[in-house]
Amino acid sequence: MAYPIVPESIVVHLGFPDQPAENITVPFADYIKNVASSEIYPTWPDSAIRANILAQISYALNRVYTEYYPSRGYNFDITNTTQFDQAYTQGGEVFENIGRIVDEIFNNYVVRQGRVEPLFAQFCDGVQSQCNGLSQWGTVSLANQGLTPYEILQYYYGNNIGIVENAQVGVNVPSYPGVALRRGSFGEEVRQLQIELNRIGKNFPAIPAIPEVTGVFDVPTEQAVIRFQDIFNLQVDGIVGKATWYKVKEIYNGVKRLSELTSEGITFSEAEQVYPRILRRGDTGIAVGIVQYYLAFLGYFYPDLPPIAITREFDQATYDAVLTFQNKYGLQVDGIVGRNTWNELQRVYRDAVRDLPQDYQTYIGEAYPGFFLVRGDVNAYVSRLQSNLRRIALRDPYIPEIQVTGVFDEATEQAVKALQRELGYDENGVVGPLMWSEISTRGRGY
Repeated sequence: MAYPIVPESIVVHLGFPDQPAENITVPFADYIKNVASSEIYPTWPDSAIRANILAQISYALNRVYTEYYPSRGYNFDITNTTQFDQAYTQGGEVFENIGRIVDEIFNNYVVRQGRVEPLFAQFCDGVQSQCNGLSQWGTVSLANQGLTPYEILQYYYGNNIGIVENAQVGVNVPSYPGVALRRGSFGEEVRQLQIELNRIGKNFPAIPAIPEVTGVFDVPTEQAVIRFQDIFNLQVDGIVGKATWYKVKEIYNGVKRLSELTSEGITFSEAEQVYPRILRRGDTGIAVGIVQYYLAFLGYFYPDLPPIAITREFDQATYDAVLTFQNKYGLQVDGIVGRNTWNELQRVYRDAVRDLPQDYQTYIGEAYPGFFLVRGDVNAYVSRLQSNLRRIALRDPYIPEIQVTGVFDEATEQAVKALQRELGYDENGVVGPLMWSEISTRGRGY
């Protein structure tokens, strides 16, 4: 799970979760103003008001960050009922001083120290209802004693809390990548899936551990997905579509207790993104190289796509090619490779490979299949890979000779790793588009 952002807007369900009711989309700051004006009094001391607002912000952000309702099949972020969430009154009055404070601190929230997710800052009025979290009326007494908002929050939530200030504000993008993940998929979403399945496996030992969290959907990942699907009565196909994705999210949140005050929490290392979800001009790395490979390949067939080199640097030429591609396929033309551009780029590439004439290799060599090749794969692409590796081994004593079997076995993996080591690549033994291109080119003697 990535670092939280404060959403520009939040979708509020005006009723109980299972009750047919209207969903409304509200700017996040306006939502908090409404909640605060519904839950507390504007005549309270400033410190009490601020402590309550910070708790309300954190509560709402926890719902958004954990996708609490979407992971249960709902199409909203939060309800307006105090039985489940916090009070929101459609068209309700917003008090001037509360609105001013919210504008000042709407992108601040409470966390546990060493954790990144917004605290599930449970609260109640402290008079008619009691809870383990903040007492709203109790904050007034503490403020009158001279406690600061932070000290009031510490009183209720413990000394190990912190306040994140001026957090990033942006569009709330659903975590589901928009396309199903399967064997050969690659990226940050796969890495997060692997982390979450391994954590779920501690509570459900029948789910096999994924030995290496690499961001590549390999055989161990597929086996873990299959067992997860079997346990939770999903379609057992080893493919992570929307239903499986959100069920993983729901169970992960549950075993981590992310929607509780006693949450295990998300560590900084778990939230760190290894593979960027958005690529733009100036970025470098393997993900940029993959985009360049796809664009360069498609440039053979679509003359309106400008030719580019695979440099792993998102330069002006790459930017121009992305703009052209986006314009050609009806995407937002901004030169940025986000989720929609990435998914469309992969789709167009796979369609192009599928429709290639049989003699295309004469002109451009062997096309990457459109998915990462990993140990355990059995297909014709593995045979081509092995044939090229054998030819390379005849000229390079550092590459072990292997047999052409069509099975991506340990020997094939070791040969790939040997070549990766020689080229200065990460020795992960998997073959993506850049490695495929290197092996294909070298296998043909170029």
